[in-house]
Amino acid sequence: MPSSLLWAVDVYGRVYSLSTAGQQWDQCRDAHLEFKRVAAVRQCCWGIACDHNIYLNVHASDLPIRYQEETFENQRWNPVDGFSDRLLPSDRWQWSDVTGLQHQPLEGFQLPSANWEWEADWYVDENFGGEPTDKGGWTYAIDFPATYTKDKKWNSCVRRRRWIRYRRYKARDSWAKIPCEQAGPLPDPFNDISCGGWEVSDEPAGRLSLWAVSLQGKVWFRDGICHNNPEGSMWEELNIPGEVVQISCGPVDLVWAVLWEGQLLVREGIGRDCPKGNSWVVVDSPSPEVGAIHVAVGVNVVWAITKDNKVWFRRGVNSHNPCGSGWIGMVGEMVMINVGLNDQVWAISCEDRAVYFRQGVTSSELSGKAWKAVSVPRDSDRSNSSASTGSMHSAGCFFGGEVRLQSQTSVLSDVDSDTERNSVGGLLPDPESLAAAVSTSSGTMATSSAAELDMPKPRIPKVTSDSFISELVSDREGQVGRRDGPPTSGPSIPEEGEPPAGEESIGEQAGDSKVATGPPTLVLSPSQPGDPQWSNVDLEEAQTHLSPEDGLTHLAVGGPPGGTETGADTCSLSSVATYHLGLEELYGPDEHPLWAWVSGGACAVDSHSPLSWFNSVGTNSSAQSMSLSITPAQSAAWKKQIFEQLSERSKREMDNFKHYEQAIEQSVWVKKGSMQWWRDWKPHKWTDIRFALEQFSGAEGNKDGILFIYYTFNEEKKYLHAFVNEVTVLVPVLNEAKNTFAIYTAERTKQRWPIRLAAATELEMHDWLALLSVSCCDSRGIHGPPSKQAIWSVTCKGDIFVSEPTPELEASPYPMPCDQMFWRQVGGHLRIIECNSQGVVWGIGYDHTAWVYTGGYGGGFFQGLSSSTDNIHTQTDVRSVYIYENQRWNPVTGYTNKGLPTDRYMWSDASGLHECTKANTKPPSPHWTWVSEWAIDYSVSGGTDREGWQYAADFPASYHGHKTLKDFVRRRRWARKCKLATTGPWLEVPPIPLSDITILPCGARGTLEQVPLWAISNKGDVLCRLGVTPQTPAGSSWLHVGTDQPFKSVSIGAVHQVWAIARDGSTFYRGSVSAQNPAGDCWFHIPPPAKQKLKQVSVGRTSVYAVDENGNLWYRHGVTPSYPQGSSWEHISNNVRKVSVGPLDQVWIIADKVQGSHSLSCGTVCRRLGVQPMEPKGQSWDYGIGGGWDHITVRANATEAPRISMAAPHEGLAQQQSQTPPRSPLPTQPQDSQSNGNVVGC
Repeated sequence: MPSSLLWAVDVYGRVYSLSTAGQQWDQCRDAHLEFKRVAAVRQCCWGIACDHNIYLNVHASDLPIRYQEETFENQRWNPVDGFSDRLLPSDRWQWSDVTGLQHQPLEGFQLPSANWEWEADWYVDENFGGEPTDKGGWTYAIDFPATYTKDKKWNSCVRRRRWIRYRRYKARDSWAKIPCEQAGPLPDPFNDISCGGWEVSDEPAGRLSLWAVSLQGKVWFRDGICHNNPEGSMWEELNIPGEVVQISCGPVDLVWAVLWEGQLLVREGIGRDCPKGNSWVVVDSPSPEVGAIHVAVGVNVVWAITKDNKVWFRRGVNSHNPCGSGWIGMVGEMVMINVGLNDQVWAISCEDRAVYFRQGVTSSELSGKAWKAVSVPRDSDRSNSSASTGSMHSAGCFFGGEVRLQSQTSVLSDVDSDTERNSVGGLLPDPESLAAAVSTSSGTMATSSAAELDMPKPRIPKVTSDSFISELVSDREGQVGRRDGPPTSGPSIPEEGEPPAGEESIGEQAGDSKVATGPPTLVLSPSQPGDPQWSNVDLEEAQTHLSPEDGLTHLAVGGPPGGTETGADTCSLSSVATYHLGLEELYGPDEHPLWAWVSGGACAVDSHSPLSWFNSVGTNSSAQSMSLSITPAQSAAWKKQIFEQLSERSKREMDNFKHYEQAIEQSVWVKKGSMQWWRDWKPHKWTDIRFALEQFSGAEGNKDGILFIYYTFNEEKKYLHAFVNEVTVLVPVLNEAKNTFAIYTAERTKQRWPIRLAAATELEMHDWLALLSVSCCDSRGIHGPPSKQAIWSVTCKGDIFVSEPTPELEASPYPMPCDQMFWRQVGGHLRIIECNSQGVVWGIGYDHTAWVYTGGYGGGFFQGLSSSTDNIHTQTDVRSVYIYENQRWNPVTGYTNKGLPTDRYMWSDASGLHECTKANTKPPSPHWTWVSEWAIDYSVSGGTDREGWQYAADFPASYHGHKTLKDFVRRRRWARKCKLATTGPWLEVPPIPLSDITILPCGARGTLEQVPLWAISNKGDVLCRLGVTPQTPAGSSWLHVGTDQPFKSVSIGAVHQVWAIARDGSTFYRGSVSAQNPAGDCWFHIPPPAKQKLKQVSVGRTSVYAVDENGNLWYRHGVTPSYPQGSSWEHISNNVRKVSVGPLDQVWIIADKVQGSHSLSCGTVCRRLGVQPMEPKGQSWDYGIGGGWDHITVRANATEAPRISMAAPHEGLAQQQSQTPPRSPLPTQPQDSQSNGNVVGC
């Protein structure tokens, strides 16, 4: 699992982050202001600074944040001027949006804030519906509005063209102030913030919900936050049935808030079309006597803290019941709590102000088991000994008013004059009393004088994070800084177990003459009996105000004597004052930090993720003490002695027996078991059998075996057998009914009818698969990891298979049939896999996560000898399961779930042939577990309406997202996510999710300093990976390649020719790509086949093949080094799902509807026969393993067999081909970018 960050704020307003792969808190250096609190998600972190403004820190990424601005230029034809900007009064604006209703001139576009910058100037979009337009980008129509075409006709009276300009978000990895869209500042400043809602909807990408609370208790919602607009667009105030003090938002639809009275609010009605909800529901506090002060929500959990610092867990919370059913008291006393990813819980203790993690939180036990402190140090590069006057803004943070720098600071020391002591009003004790007062504390007092006296600090007080609550409570009750309050005789910091009798604060008892030497606030504000206990952390003025009437001893630093009463009266929100001692470090490195806020919304931790944040100090010390017991010299002598002893033993035991003949073990062993077999003849059904594997070792040490299936037919005992060396592949076929696997041989591959066996349990099936796989590999002499030139493939269930190519596989004219290829499984789970002959292998999971091959083998259910001991890592994948709800319209009731007798099931799969309801639909296999509930999927091709429906005239038909008079049926897609956890030789490559990938294919003896690797992100951005080598296959960073529209497929050829396909089906060629210029210069628009939209492309050494959305395979004619765009497309075949062109221009596909002995097979591996330099299209297809396959790549197979000489001319051709790479025999054409390729942008 890639590293992620836990964010926190200490009591001095400094922001820190802790990586899951790190061992220390790293301070956010670019935070020039003190912060109150932060709200983190994966891609960014929001925060409220001491100036009450909201700031945003968007994490840096190789993928830029770009937003496309567009406007349309409209013109009308007239007999005098032709097409001109003279429009009719009833026409649209000359410059308008796509509807023509809004006036949008080029000069009217402004950057939304100073955090954005323009990439380039305006330019014309010359792409229309996937096809290039004429020069100028004009599209024509009869009138406004109408259907536009790229060709001008005799009746084309109007025309328009689209202008595009991109702006880029530049404030990355820095705190950027969110601009206020109102004419003036907001009515009152913000005091709390919470971010979530990223799982409510996938559209638009990166959508977030930001909730904020102001000082007056109002709730605000930030609209328009998404990937292309991280700042959002505007604030919207929501009506609330009270005054809110704190709010929390979960990843989905949970939003809870805390009222001043201690009750809680729950927001209802949150959904895709209404992310801010529509109503509030009041929930009582966990304790009737004590109100709540803090709440935190996740996906299915709600945690709360009451005013007595008790922790509570809300049971029964889910998306259908956001209010839950009841409270459960938990162990521990905390001042704040936060729920992060995977419902993991973080909190700050009331006792020591440390960050705690809730251990044992799982999907089945959401409340966890115990609290464990996060014990890691802060970053070590900070100095704690320097004492620069005025180097810090303040020692605490007062989050109100303006931010002011302290101009002068004085520090009392043991050499201060009596005048300086008397300036405090005569209330300071004598030096002996001062020394006695601090003798029982720990720490040191640093002063600005030349002679520093080391003396202990007083105990650091417990300071709560809810300073804004205390400020407002104190302001309302008029007790902050009250000079006529009763004197305080007890200690200012209550011990654990004492009832809260007043506001928790930092102060001194006059009788004990204590003077605080640490940096926190010096104040004591009495309150009414029974009021909750509060405290403040204030970071504005570095002063301490004194109130002799309160019986307190105060210390004034840098302020005039006797000037405390004015400060107490003039503060509108809080009279709490602060001071500092001019220290760069306010607590030593050996002391744990005092935290005020923690946010785990970006910290990806689950119950299986090991964290190294606990007991780190003890482990390091113990390891150090152990290392000190043995010196390097002793270790070297010890190793030398052991080596000499082993050498003597080897000589003694081996040399005397060298003349003996080596013994060869000849043995036979048998493993038997009971299974079920799907019999070959009709009626097909499961039959109980006895299954046996007999394995033996030959005289020469080779291993082989035989499989036996013993069954009874018509009361007669019979058997089937298959030699182990004839088995070509073992495929697990798990489903909810049987633990099934299939055994293929070459003959059964031709018939498309494998031996299907079902084990009693999943564990038994895995044992048999591992044993049979090892036996098959032993019989063929295949061991260890795949070779660099291996052929990789993926099944429709995500299982990974690899085959070792032989020189005869691509021999011409008599290649080895591909149904005789042996495939073995590799652990892991992927959707796409790509490779090259340098050993670089990348894959993409169903959740768009990128993975790189580590060089191991095995994993998954393979154990022992069938799996490597290293390079095996945990791998997870998430995919969605889809079902369709179908309805038909009738004149009486409208659309209902009662269809015609000939209609499809009202709940079905995409084809409508199988009934799939929410109740009976299971995950793809028992290995998958549900991680979400059923939800409407709005990201369907063709669009949907607000309720997710798609309309059509009948089943099946072409669906669209709006209703017309001719639409009598409709459907909508439901999705549910499931998760798989397995192991394999794969490492995750964070953080950008990908949808397609390609690696440059090279020859068997070719070497590359850096391997070119291109990819498409799940948002459609084109990326080029830098730093990829055989030694570092994961590379170092991504280089973004600019495009005008989102892409979906990319492929790079052997000589750096890059082809790509956009989401609208248009084809592009990237010019000037080379090893020195890995990203190229510009895109050339290639016309697609007539009336077809391409979806996938693959480029070999000289050949370019593509597959369209209708399953047709196309070959690009005329591709030469001087004219790499080619001239035209030629249709090769149909029923093609995927294509892969290798470094020898070999063509392999995944084909559908391949005829077998019993039925048509879908997902079959096929190879193109007869591919020659003079015949690059080939002649026919050779069918291999299948069905059930979904992806194959042969781009690493550069094993070229010697060609058979048929005649003298062919010998000469073969000799020439062995010396120089083959080139297309087509005549060279002049490069004309207008006829077949348009430059569309750089």
